[in-house]
Amino acid sequence: MRAYDCIAKKRDGGELTEEEIHYMISSYVSGKIPDYQMAAFLMAVYFRGMTDRETAVMTQAVAHSGDIVDLSGIQGIKVDKHSTGGVGDKTTLIVAPVAAACGVKVAKMSGRGLGHTGGTIDKLESIPGFSTSLSKEKFIDVANRTGLSIAGQSGNLAPADKKMYALRDVTATVDSIPLIAVSIMGKKLASGSDCILLDVKTGSGAFMKTLEDSAALARCMVAIGEAAGKRTAALITNMDEPLGNYIGNALEVKEAVEVLKGGGPSDLRQLSLRLAAGMLELAGKGSAEECLKQAEEALNSGRALERFLAMVKAQGGDEECILDTDKLSAAPLRREVKAEKEGYIFHIDTEKCGIASVLLGAGRETKESALDYGAGIILKKKPGDRVARGEVMAVLFASKEELFHDAAEKFREAVEISEERPKTEKLIFGKVSQEGVELF
Repeated sequence: MRAYDCIAKKRDGGELTEEEIHYMISSYVSGKIPDYQMAAFLMAVYFRGMTDRETAVMTQAVAHSGDIVDLSGIQGIKVDKHSTGGVGDKTTLIVAPVAAACGVKVAKMSGRGLGHTGGTIDKLESIPGFSTSLSKEKFIDVANRTGLSIAGQSGNLAPADKKMYALRDVTATVDSIPLIAVSIMGKKLASGSDCILLDVKTGSGAFMKTLEDSAALARCMVAIGEAAGKRTAALITNMDEPLGNYIGNALEVKEAVEVLKGGGPSDLRQLSLRLAAGMLELAGKGSAEECLKQAEEALNSGRALERFLAMVKAQGGDEECILDTDKLSAAPLRREVKAEKEGYIFHIDTEKCGIASVLLGAGRETKESALDYGAGIILKKKPGDRVARGEVMAVLFASKEELFHDAAEKFREAVEISEERPKTEKLIFGKVSQEGVELF
């Protein structure tokens, strides 16, 4: 069997056999297939797609390309949550401690930034001393002691996905329904949790731009999870504008902590509570309404902040940077972006906004790019807000003056100002479970 033949077959629209799929994945992990051939294969899948059978087979191949994590050493029900990625999406930093404060365990493997979207691991590593590289024993111990633990993928957890994840990021093959489903569910099946809640983003800042595509991705992933014996559900949520007001690694940690302390922007707070409630519902903690009340109490009482502080300390992070977030990394240079005319902020193209953040150093342009944890954007205006000519719409942060020009231009491209006030969009569009799709 040759990689060339599998690539050509998929390029021409053929359906790969189980043997061919397993060959491509195992040979890539072992180094027999080089990056350039896997890149060609991923591009063929991007254009030709995969059948449900191919997607399920490839997911299992990815999940079993390394170790399957045994979380039986963690007491209680283990619930995982995964977002398909967005701009300003720091919900994991809020929902994991909220769920832990309500009595479920969150032992979560997270990823780094992908394309224009941020990654939870990058955010957490902006906390001085915080370790995301944990042994299995340490990972389980932290989860048992604090209720939650968040770590990066180990070398043996779905290594096929780890290699393909980085390759997709730089070959423009990110936004493919089967590849996203395989990547997410391959990790989730290998990660060992009992229940999986998926946050499937839709809109200009998401990999899925339409509600139809987002629902299709959610259905695909829920079906994979349920077939593997995991209680799985998904919320379809809005990513047509950035979530919250802060974009960038240390900036997003700061905003997440603001929510845990009882403040923060309403959209981030509301979505985090709904996601946490969804995790509790999967864990059998009650009805949707009962679980939402539990989540609200955990957040409002400060118990969720206590869980987050306990995890940060257990994983070597500096608690003082959470108690006083002004101690987190901050880029030394700032540039204001001002409105060139009066009107309402009608729309912010979230993908362009995310790209602007990457240009400032908050994300990766190549696999080898180093991150500037203090770089990013603070939005001063969001869709629906009135803005005067010359008024500040956003503040950009970077460590090099020459980064501001292109980033500012990209941000200006992202913002549409109109005399018409935009309609208020929904934060959550629907829920997908094994029973089907429920649109709100």
